Amino acid sequence: MEEMATEVKVTNSNQEQFLLLAKSAKGAALATLISQVLDAPGVYVFGELLDMHNVKELASGDHAATFKLLTVFAYGTYGDYMAEASNLPALSEAQKNKLRHLSVVTLAAKVKCIPYSVLLDKLHLKNVRQLEDLIIEAIYADVLRGTLDQRNQRLEVDYSIGRDIRREDLSTIAHTLQDWCQGCEAMLSGIEEQVSRANQQKEQHLSVTQHIEAEVANLKKTIKVTTAAATAAAVAVTSQDDQHMVEMREPAAGSNQRQPSKKAAKGKG
Repeated sequence: MEEMATEVKVTNSNQEQFLLLAKSAKGAALATLISQVLDAPGVYVFGELLDMHNVKELASGDHAATFKLLTVFAYGTYGDYMAEASNLPALSEAQKNKLRHLSVVTLAAKVKCIPYSVLLDKLHLKNVRQLEDLIIEAIYADVLRGTLDQRNQRLEVDYSIGRDIRREDLSTIAHTLQDWCQGCEAMLSGIEEQVSRANQQKEQHLSVTQHIEAEVANLKKTIKVTTAAATAAAVAVTSQDDQHMVEMREPAAGSNQRQPSKKAAKGKG
């Protein structure tokens, strides 16, 4: 795969310059400026431009098609442009690529693994080579970050920029955020319940452990006392046996000492 040689980042500086120029422009000059904005590298957000009073005036004048094209870049996709191409100004190559980048961002907001077949269809591209070059260009522009999975023929998106939002879509977004918050609260409640249950089990386990340790300590103490008593009894018995043996030996020794005296008495007689 051949990578693009240039690297253009999404920046606010270019956009601010165009916004300053747009404040004082009107009519054909403003339409030309809008075309330059759509061509400019690094400019992918158009909401502030659309909010300007003089830009809104284009919607009902001779340059309504230019205003419509600006709204397509702000909120739409390449497919939306193709559906209205006969009523809109022709796109330069830079504008085509930018609108395709924005179309990939729109797809990435719905699914993070986008098959090549879907991208080829939505972006109106002829082959995979063109598609991969376009995605590499978008990655270099920091419009999105991801991986080209050539084996499985899909784009895996890790990050993409945000797009402009219509005012009428704000209520839907608010509702989605509310649902998300409620889901987070439910999850947090479930986690707290699990933590409480775990703490109870920990306390029960600690109580059982302490009870077992106390029982073991008492058993050790009992065994120690019993062993000491048995040892004392054994020592007493051994002492008595030794005393008895001594007593049995003492008379025999006395009789041996008295026999010579008897013989001596007989000799004298």
